[in-house]
Amino acid sequence: MMVGGGDAPLMSEINVTPFVDVMLVLLIIFMVAAPMMTQGVDVSLPEVTTQSLHQEEDVPFVVSINKEGRVFINDFMVDAGKLGTKLQAIFKEKPTQKVYVRADKRVPYGTVMDVMSEIRGAGIEKLALITDPIPEKKT
Repeated sequence: MMVGGGDAPLMSEINVTPFVDVMLVLLIIFMVAAPMMTQGVDVSLPEVTTQSLHQEEDVPFVVSINKEGRVFINDFMVDAGKLGTKLQAIFKEKPTQKVYVRADKRVPYGTVMDVMSEIRGAGIEKLALITDPIPEKKT
């Protein structure tokens, strides 16, 4: 047995087995976590029978109202009284942007109308309500 020196050549290869192990673990973590990552505020939308709207824009701008009556711009909670001023600041550059309103079906109609009034007061002309389609009955 030779200790220390010797004429054995040095190994210059990279062992990729630990790298592959880490990547497989990350893949499994992301596959499990991805379905749990939902976008938006949890609201129970009303069901209606209408045609779906075709989206022209890539990322919709959504104002949500949850069942407690809290107002959210996309995923960030805002004070309902300051919604108009925040929207004016956001849409200063692009006033023709469409705003979608998602309101829980348990929220009073007046609350939804107040939020829509704030949006219109901010100068937003294009406003749409988001609903769920009525499920088809199996016969």
